[in-house]
Amino acid sequence: MKKIAKMVCILVVSLVPTLGHGAFQAIGIIKSVEGEVYLISSSTEIQAVSNMKLISGDNIITGNDGSVGLIFKDDTVVSLGPNSQIEVQDFVFNPAEEKLSFAARLVRGTFSFITGQIAKLAPKKVKLTTPDATLGVRGTKFVVEVK
Repeated sequence: MKKIAKMVCILVVSLVPTLGHGAFQAIGIIKSVEGEVYLISSSTEIQAVSNMKLISGDNIITGNDGSVGLIFKDDTVVSLGPNSQIEVQDFVFNPAEEKLSFAARLVRGTFSFITGQIAKLAPKKVKLTTPDATLGVRGTKFVVEVK
């Protein structure tokens, strides 16, 4: 009986790391955090900190005094100012198999972008939406304000 209990414990402990945010493939990181910044992932809201991993579907929200810098695996850099929100809807960066995609919804606030490899290799695969428009990315640096 003890052997079975021990095996069950080992099985449970081995499965725990696969649950939650850490189980998904990281698409980037939160590089810098100032003030009030939150990450909403799988309906769970947590205070964001530097070097926190990002996955597709994550929402990043800044408060009145918040700002955050994000770096994605393709070297795209996104900065959010105060009272901003972005939802990373889709991110795929596998140039060897020509699988490239970056889709994000800019909900509100100010955003600064420096595009990475996806925009250079497949500009039509970068899609940014706001409540009023869809943006096609053709440049390398730009700023967006969503009210």
